[in-house]
Formats: sequence, structure tokens, C-alpha cells
Amino acid sequence: MSGAAHTGSTKPFAPFEWMLALRYLRARRREGFISVIAGFSFLGIMLGVATLIVVMSVMNGFRQELLSKIVGVNGHIFVQPIDKPLTDYAELSERLGRMPGVALVVPMVEGQALASSPYNNSGALVRGVRETDIARIPFIANNVRQGTLDGFDVKGGVAIGRRMAEYLSLRVGDSLTVVSPRGAATPFGTAPRIKSYPIVAVFEIGMSEFDGSFVYMPLAEAQAYFNRDGDVSVIELFLDDADKVDEARQRIEEGAERPLMLVDWRQRNRTFFSALEVERNVMFLILSLIVLVAALNIISGLIMLVKDKSEDIAILRTMGATRGAVMRVFLITGASIGVVGTIAGFGLGVALAANVEAIRAFLSRLTNSNLFPAELYFLSRLPAKIDVGEVTTVVVMAIALSLVATLYPSWRAAKLDPVEALRYG
Repeated sequence: MSGAAHTGSTKPFAPFEWMLALRYLRARRREGFISVIAGFSFLGIMLGVATLIVVMSVMNGFRQELLSKIVGVNGHIFVQPIDKPLTDYAELSERLGRMPGVALVVPMVEGQALASSPYNNSGALVRGVRETDIARIPFIANNVRQGTLDGFDVKGGVAIGRRMAEYLSLRVGDSLTVVSPRGAATPFGTAPRIKSYPIVAVFEIGMSEFDGSFVYMPLAEAQAYFNRDGDVSVIELFLDDADKVDEARQRIEEGAERPLMLVDWRQRNRTFFSALEVERNVMFLILSLIVLVAALNIISGLIMLVKDKSEDIAILRTMGATRGAVMRVFLITGASIGVVGTIAGFGLGVALAANVEAIRAFLSRLTNSNLFPAELYFLSRLPAKIDVGEVTTVVVMAIALSLVATLYPSWRAAKLDPVEALRYG
């Protein structure tokens, strides 16, 4: 008989084990409370996974948008003089532009000033550039909302950001007054320099800090305004690949033929992007606790289910079910909650992340409030970038926690003594 029983034993994860596990998931009226716990565990894992995917996607979108705009407008390497002014900027720019990996070289005069109109005043970062250069900076040239950059050098006007134009209540054709504290020297000291320029173009980069502070004017006009006698304050280099700055720096130092101080975009923005990375990692750890709490709910629900089904387990054992079979039944029960909850959370999270800006706009209209003020978050829209590797990590982590959570209750069910269970119920 024992040999027959052994040869007729079922394989692991046999159909009857799946049937029992799925029946335990559909709790009857007497086990309604257990079903509620399982439901909350499912919802917890689903919402935890979805929240993790959405938050990580938004953080990735923030980093990508800020990096592309900061680097795309400000350049990748900044060349400044050491021994003498950059009066040879034209020859030096041409020499640097021929180097491999360099896409664009922009000699620039840069200075702080006050932008003023009859209606308001605003701090401004004035940049003097050549027309050929500003036409090749995509975040400026491709985002002109009013006017045109054609004839920028000869018109003698300025291009300003959309937020500045709105704040100062100006548009193309109006005059912008630029005030600098460093003007002409007089017997009574340095007098401020005040000059009005017609607005020839209004651009929108999509980053509030840039759209509210940048003023572009012709290079020759900026040299005259800031008392730069035929030189520039900095030469900005745009590379084909922003991540290859180390190689480019070495080539520039070797081929510049004069002492220069080089600063790249990583050095200028190290603190900012390091803070973003720390915030992103902390958010991942905090939101992972949601999935962990849901996994703990699975443990409590299965322990109560094992207690409630002790008589059923005893009967199964007396009918020939092995400890392994009983353990697998409860493993399948708990794992089903975790796996299905993770899959549902994955679908919900990806759907929300892919439409996060549309959802934000809808909620803003519904509540009649600005849920994403550009003044606080730098960007004019809520970005999101779904990273396949991170989504995979979240899904694998949630499933692993769910499976680990089922081990102790399943082991407890397998260790149950059928004689004791039948005697004491």
C-alpha cells in the first residue's frame, strides 16, 4: 500500500493545490474578515507599486528636463581667460570650433542688470552674442514665440524670455530699459548706465528661471554697454556628447595655445543634481515601505487563514497530503495576492506616468488652482520619463517581498499536527 501511495503521489504545484489555493482566496461569509485583509493587501501592493513607478518616472523626467535645458542653454564647457582678456576671441573660437566633438562655440559678454518697463522691474542676466551663434542655440532659436531673430545684429534690439515679457507687460516692438550700476566714470564716481532697446523677439525655453531672467543682445552692443573693449567675458562650448567633457577638456587645453580656465557643466551644477539624486533615492526608500507594509498584511492574513483552516489542513494530511503540498497551497494563496497586485500596480503606474501632465492639467482645471507653479519647480510642465530598468526593479522587488511574506505562514501550516488540529479544532 505504501509503495502504491508513493508511486501515485502528485507532483509539486499539482492542479488540486491550485484549486485549493484559489478557493481559499474566495472566502465565504464565515471568513469574510480574512477576505478583507487579503483585499487590503492587494490594494496596498498595487498602490505601492504604482506610486513608486509614478514618482520615480517624474523624478527621472525632472532630471532629464532640467539637465537638457540647463546644459542646452548654458553650454557644456566654459572657457575663461587667465593671463589676459579674450581679445582674440574670434580666432580662438574658430580654432576651438575645428576640434573633434565640438558642435558650437559661442563667445559671449555676460553681465547682471536691471530690466525695467513703465509697469515693473526685474533682475536680468544680459548676454551679448552674435546672430550666427544665437540662431544655432536650439532652445532659443526653435522656441521664438513672438518676433524673429533674423537681422539680430543689425536691428540693435534684444530678445527676452516669455515670463519676463509677461511680468514687465511688454511685447515685440516695445522698449526695454536696461540699467547697469557700472556705467561711465565721472568726477562724482561711477554713474549707472541706462539705455532702452527695442524688443525684437520673445522666446520660451520652458524653464521659469531662464524665461524670467535672460536678455540676449547683439555682441557688439553688449561690449559697448558693459565697457568691454573688444573682448568677451566667456566662451561657451557645446559638445556633440555632453558626457564626453573630460576628453574635450584635454583637447582644448592642448590646442588652445594660451592659458585658459575651463569649467564644465558638471562642476557648475554639481550641488543641484546631487541634491536631486539624493531626493530621488530617499523617495524610493520611503515609498518602498508602502509595499513592505502591504507584504506584512499578507503575513497577517495568511496566519489568520491558517488558523481558520486548521481542520481542513488536518483532514488533508490524514488523506495523504504531504507537508510540502500544504505549504505550497498557502504559498500560492499569498503569492497570488502579491503577483496580481504587482501586475495591477504596474499597469496603473505606467498609465499614470505616461499621462501625468494631462492628469495635472485636468486636476488644475477641476480645482481651479495651479498644482505645478513654475516659480517653485523651474519647469512649466510636469515631466515624466519611464525607465525600463527602474520599473523592472520595482516589480521584482514587490514580487520578491510578496513571496518572502508567504514563507512563514506556509511553513506554519505545513508544521501543523493533524491530531492536535482535529482534537482542539
